[in-house]
Amino acid sequence: MNSKIYYFYLLIFQVFIGTARAGDPVYDNSGKVIQIQKSNIPIKLDGDLNDAAWLQSKICTGFWHKFPTNETMAEPNTEVKITYDDKYLYFGVTVYETKEGNIVQSLKRDIGLRAGDGIGIVLDPVNLKTNGFYFSLTPFNSQTEGLIGNSTEDIAFTWDNTWYSETKNYEGFWTAEIAIPFSILRFDPAKLTWGINFIRSARSENEFHTWTQMPLQFPGTDLGYLGQMVWDQSPPKGGSKVSLNPYITTSVNTDAENNTPAKAGFNAGVDAKIAVSPSINLDLTVNPDFSNVDVDQQVTNLTRFSIFFPERRVFFLENDDLFSGYGIPPVRPFYTRRIGSKNGQNVPILFGARLTGNINKKLRVGLMNIQTARKGESAADNFTTLTFNHQVLDRSVVKGYFINRTAFQNENEKVSDPQGAFGRNAGCEFNYFSKSGVVQGWSGFHASMKPGIEGKNIFANSGGGYFGRNFTSFIDFVTVGKNYYADVGFVNRVENYDAQRDTTYRVGFNLLYNETGYTWYPKDSKLNLFSFKSENFLAFDDQWDFNELTVVPKLSFEFKNAARINFVYNINRVNLLFPFKFVDDPEATPLVSGIYAFNNGGAEFSTDARKNLVLTGAFIYGKFYGADYTQIRGSINLRKQPYYSMLFTAEYNDLKFGGNFGTQKFWLLAPQIEINFSNKLFWTSFLQWNSQIENFNINSRIQYRFKPMCDMFLVYTDNYFTDMVFKNQNRALVFKANYWLNI
Repeated sequence: MNSKIYYFYLLIFQVFIGTARAGDPVYDNSGKVIQIQKSNIPIKLDGDLNDAAWLQSKICTGFWHKFPTNETMAEPNTEVKITYDDKYLYFGVTVYETKEGNIVQSLKRDIGLRAGDGIGIVLDPVNLKTNGFYFSLTPFNSQTEGLIGNSTEDIAFTWDNTWYSETKNYEGFWTAEIAIPFSILRFDPAKLTWGINFIRSARSENEFHTWTQMPLQFPGTDLGYLGQMVWDQSPPKGGSKVSLNPYITTSVNTDAENNTPAKAGFNAGVDAKIAVSPSINLDLTVNPDFSNVDVDQQVTNLTRFSIFFPERRVFFLENDDLFSGYGIPPVRPFYTRRIGSKNGQNVPILFGARLTGNINKKLRVGLMNIQTARKGESAADNFTTLTFNHQVLDRSVVKGYFINRTAFQNENEKVSDPQGAFGRNAGCEFNYFSKSGVVQGWSGFHASMKPGIEGKNIFANSGGGYFGRNFTSFIDFVTVGKNYYADVGFVNRVENYDAQRDTTYRVGFNLLYNETGYTWYPKDSKLNLFSFKSENFLAFDDQWDFNELTVVPKLSFEFKNAARINFVYNINRVNLLFPFKFVDDPEATPLVSGIYAFNNGGAEFSTDARKNLVLTGAFIYGKFYGADYTQIRGSINLRKQPYYSMLFTAEYNDLKFGGNFGTQKFWLLAPQIEINFSNKLFWTSFLQWNSQIENFNINSRIQYRFKPMCDMFLVYTDNYFTDMVFKNQNRALVFKANYWLNI
């Protein structure tokens, strides 16, 4: 079997090489240049473009279609004007429409452009195509800002900062005025050319437009296809160098699980941003509070390993790609959710500092230090991370990091847990991007250090791929030693639970992962695209004995009305190394170790996501480790755009192993209600019942933004046991207020 698998991957690699040589269209955006001039005429930010300053500004127009085609100029027109003064970079936007009314699904911040109409701005002040800023706006003045990482990586929408905008709607078009303070941007004043692009979301037509011509397969925020914005003189350094964001909280908490009576509390802290230089920023936090952070969306876990949940705390997310952008999804050397949590319990963060920015035009660095709990407390740890990104070639990056966790152990802990004294990780990666971004490659080498552990402490991976307009294929090889630890990271598959002996064994692994697919973009059809893709996963243990093979072919259709339908089939072969239980029944016998072969398949769909009634559904049926397996999931979203939304999601999993191996039915129900009273007042309630963890959770939050970046929150949380009786675990009511102050 192994020889056939190797031949299969050799064939994939040959196809990849052959197709890569064929090449994709090359887009020449050298003519996309806009000259901007300073204005000495005041601009009143009211959404109207009737100020005299706009009459002196050149019009930036001539947008291209980005999706579902990128071969023609876009209609209707979009026009952008740019100017600046000593404090702000201004954009005046006119968006023409062919259909009456806008699609805007929410008035909340950070909703982006995928779900509705709007205009987006991409800025690359360094003009090196490695990192940048993103700002977008809907016709109802809902703002979104984010940080763009290296090339095609996702945007960190959780970056928050103060900028200003106003919009006005007219018959057949809408206008916007945007003022971005220079103080929130990091740039070299001597650099007179910035990278820039604009994104127009025309969701009523199910289209996206961009100022420059871009490949279909890349997002509109890709930094490799920017135009140029040329200053008439050095851009000003901006205003305030220091921003403070203090907060206070009052709370009432009960802990019925531990029979703790209700307890009132008061807390306070502060975040600060200090511009050390025009391109380097220092962030400080003292006693941060995360009570207003969105709760995790619970999932049913039918794997043998842990689930990765994204970071949601704002302090850790600015310039997050500098720290967390190492490794691959199953192995992340740095995972900030390990900070502030120990043995499943929350640990208070006392203070933190983060220094990030560009040392020179090609070198970007980051330094972060976090202290949790107090010295002498069992959970007291100090975390230090140093990282750098250095641009090489045209778009490629060499980057490296060092992570240190030091525990302040007492004498008993030094004896009982000597390995817990510290954990250190270091690594270096090279990410290659061709000038077009179509050919990419990567390689990384990482090591961990812990007291008394030597050997088999390496994590390494290497791969490459071709990401063309139609054909896409990449392959990645990964090896992880059983002694590779990441105290501040996420490492999957190494820890294997033995349900028979109730213990965990560490096993290193080697794996190959490949995705290969082809996408068609039919013309004059009801389809925008349809694609065939196969995800292929092959794993061995550290002795190169077979562990797991998964092949998942998928067929996807996306219609012009934004509806979707996918068909999927899962082919699985697993060598279960240790006995394992997928059911909660204490009388059930664990599955014995050995080879399991099982397949399942199904379909999923979603209706037009632009409508006020949106339905999604999915069905999977087949085998799962010898069990008869059925999964049904779906959602109903009823809304009145952009003011309220009622979303109900449900998932049902049925496992029937038979014999002494047990049966199990898992339910996950999650209704959510969101009401947007205005751009400043929001109410969101999220309920979740997860039968797998036997918990019912309520999270309800009212947010009032009385000034830009100044908020008041009222948050209610409640948790109940659901295994036998509906018994309360804990409950909290928290009021939080924060204020943004520029000094």
